[in-house]
Amino acid sequence: MTEEFDVQSRRRICLVVPTNRECVATLTEVVAEAEYAATHFDVDVQLLVLDSSAHFREHARALETTATVWHLDDARQRDFLQRVLEKADAAKPDLLLELMQPRALSYGACTNRAFLIAAALGCTSVHRRDSDLYFQTYAGKKVFPIHAELSALGRPARDVVATEDRLDDGRRDLPVAMAGASFVGSMSVDVEDIRDHEAYYDLVSLWAADGSTDEEKRALVEESFTGSASFDGDHTILSVVDPMRVDMHNISFSGLHERVPLPPATDTIGSDYFLIHVADKAGLPGLLHNRHIVNFHTAERKSDDGFLAYQMRFAKFILSMQYLHFVYRRMTSDDPAAIAALVRASTWQPREPNEVKADLMEAAYRRLGGRFTRVADRVREQRDTLLIEARRDMDDFALLIDAWAALVATARETPV
Repeated sequence: MTEEFDVQSRRRICLVVPTNRECVATLTEVVAEAEYAATHFDVDVQLLVLDSSAHFREHARALETTATVWHLDDARQRDFLQRVLEKADAAKPDLLLELMQPRALSYGACTNRAFLIAAALGCTSVHRRDSDLYFQTYAGKKVFPIHAELSALGRPARDVVATEDRLDDGRRDLPVAMAGASFVGSMSVDVEDIRDHEAYYDLVSLWAADGSTDEEKRALVEESFTGSASFDGDHTILSVVDPMRVDMHNISFSGLHERVPLPPATDTIGSDYFLIHVADKAGLPGLLHNRHIVNFHTAERKSDDGFLAYQMRFAKFILSMQYLHFVYRRMTSDDPAAIAALVRASTWQPREPNEVKADLMEAAYRRLGGRFTRVADRVREQRDTLLIEARRDMDDFALLIDAWAALVATARETPV
């Protein structure tokens, strides 16, 4: 593996891990990645851990490193957000605070907090990892994604050297806005145990866009939530990156995350993938690399309560796609005002197609049987609530987009 890349100038970067669970082993891995970046690149690494878990002290011990570490519990995160909102003089500050730090789980909200804190720390890029990963090893060395990310992120596309160059000439003067890869190991969505069941297609195909052909649905189901090949040497592609090729636990952004936030939807998977689609639809240069992380499922995910909670997040993801597909099909730029208008317009769609999906989803879960029967029962019990929340999440998202520029600008002037 190449040991170093030349970079144009020293810059400050934010390597972030949001967590609500015990993850000492993962944090140890990410500490090593931060030290690798500081040693092999001319960068100032700010390691940010947003820690909503009950294991703060154990995590603190794992975060002893030469890198600069910001280990923030919920109270410190909330204090920062309150000061930003007060200075920004934003409309509906109480609602915005709830959208930025909701009581319920939100993958988008925790990453939005990282974006604002990174701005406060003066970081030009954000590199996100999740708490249920570790890094591959090749030729006796760890395969750190940040190695590929820092070779391209934020640089003019014309200056980036990649194994393959598929970028249109008209985009070469633009900076690389995103660099990412995928994973090896367990499926990114916990449905691996039912892949051979006849109802698997019925369930997973429900996240396809309305109007998709049977062939398109089958292709989607075949590649959904599956990983990639193990690392066997660096391979990078400079292009507008296909969203299906990257995952949010192995992603980095420069610039884009300060223009558009992520949907703050609660209790749903997939809410944090929005910027990957913005980069695609806006035609922004990206680097697709093959330094895939190793994904695994925690023991909590396999417990009865953890299993049910996760499947309900998957159910809400399916219902959210009626609105997100509407946006993705019409989005052509990374202009926040245009995106906010599309998000609002998506909520004007009739609810009937989603009602049908809710019924089909319940039926698919019931056909799977076993512990999935409990999921089917919960989908039936919460059907109306899920349908209402899927739409309301988009209203909330539009409000946050409207406020985002002011929040980012204020965060830059607010100490952490």
